[in-house]
Amino acid sequence: MNNILTEDNMKKLKEELEYRLTVKRAEIAREKLEAAAHGDRSENAEYKEACRNYRENDNRIQYLMTMISTATVIESETVDKSILGLNSKAKIKFIDDEEEEIITLVTVMDASPLDMFISVESDLGKALIGKKAGDIVEVNAPAENYKVEILEIL
Repeated sequence: MNNILTEDNMKKLKEELEYRLTVKRAEIAREKLEAAAHGDRSENAEYKEACRNYRENDNRIQYLMTMISTATVIESETVDKSILGLNSKAKIKFIDDEEEEIITLVTVMDASPLDMFISVESDLGKALIGKKAGDIVEVNAPAENYKVEILEIL
């Protein structure tokens, strides 16, 4: 894991990590303590739920720590506006079906393919990053390769 993130992404990750380590852990510990006071833990649904919440929170903490420690932090602004970079917006055409889309290249944390916010770490994002208007790129996708033309950088 070596995700490309912005300073803002890192800030959000660190804030969530701090919240989960302090506030969320304390809430779950209280829930666990209250549920344990209800008696037999083997048949105590509230206690089992609190334990499940504790494990989920710990898993998320581990994920956040890994993301933070392995991330590559880059500037969110593209210096050369004629080249596609992070937070660049472009009008592209999928050559096979002549379909045109307006996409924005973003970090993995901000990706939303349905809204055409494409991660720079996705197959399409990797193919487009660093390219200019007029370029035709081949996207190496798992199912099949396809070509995309960059019509203009917005």
